[in-house]
Amino acid sequence: MRASRAQEIWVGIFVAAGIAALFMLALSVSNYTSYTKGGQYHVIVYFDNIGGLKIRAPVTLSGVTIGRVADIGYDKEKYQAKVVLGIDDAYPILTEDTQASIYTAGLLGEQYVALELGAEDQTLKDGDRIYHSQSALVLEELIGQFLVKLTSK
Repeated sequence: MRASRAQEIWVGIFVAAGIAALFMLALSVSNYTSYTKGGQYHVIVYFDNIGGLKIRAPVTLSGVTIGRVADIGYDKEKYQAKVVLGIDDAYPILTEDTQASIYTAGLLGEQYVALELGAEDQTLKDGDRIYHSQSALVLEELIGQFLVKLTSK
């Protein structure tokens, strides 16, 4: 039995729509979609342990995404991970005593940087540093500490 020309066209449209939807889903899950609408300024923060934090991970303030992780490296002088945060120019409100923490979101375990404003009047400019940081909570370390406590009793 031969399909009609109209059926073939509809099947083609359906397949193309499915491929486009999978492509958009892949971009969304990988955080590859562009976030910035305007310029950015960069601030630096050092962590003892960044866990599974990746470049382009969200940077949030009160749950609102205000930027992305721009770069991750290791500082040989400080013996810490150096994380550069790209903050959207629309949010020039980060104070000098802002605190940065690494949290885990969702079931997939995506990590992000959460910022918490301080009480200072001076705001951070491009290239400034956030001095207060809290490293990622690594599940394996917690389990190890729990097991050590169990065996020491």
